[in-house]
Amino acid sequence: MTKHYAKAYWEGNLTKGQGQYTLNTSGHQGAVKFLTRFEDDRSASSPEELIGAAHASCFTMAFSHALDQAGFPSDKIEAEAEVTLAKTPKGFSITEILLKAKGTVKEISREKFLEIAEEAKKNCPVSQALAGVDIKLQAELL
Repeated sequence: MTKHYAKAYWEGNLTKGQGQYTLNTSGHQGAVKFLTRFEDDRSASSPEELIGAAHASCFTMAFSHALDQAGFPSDKIEAEAEVTLAKTPKGFSITEILLKAKGTVKEISREKFLEIAEEAKKNCPVSQALAGVDIKLQAELL
């Protein structure tokens, strides 16, 4: 079992305050702000953006591994995650994540590529952790 650590802090109230997160292993730091999360401000990150980065990273690793295990080693897998934060009757929730993937894999059919992509989406640990969210996949074989 491995453990991974990150930390965050917030100063001030929700709408006018600001925060910062730190990824312990790399030391990477970033800012988080209310306006970035709920409006169109692009001056900082948001928890949803960080979830998207984690999900896209996990998926690319899982997909690459699944392709390799099926006898189709990939040259390159790229993914981006579009995380939707929406107001629901219970408050704000992450309602959907759209994974958009592209891959370069020799000697694989489009159908097999899509089948393995769907399995990787279901089996990646971040997808499993986000099981309460509608996770969709668009995958393109290059």
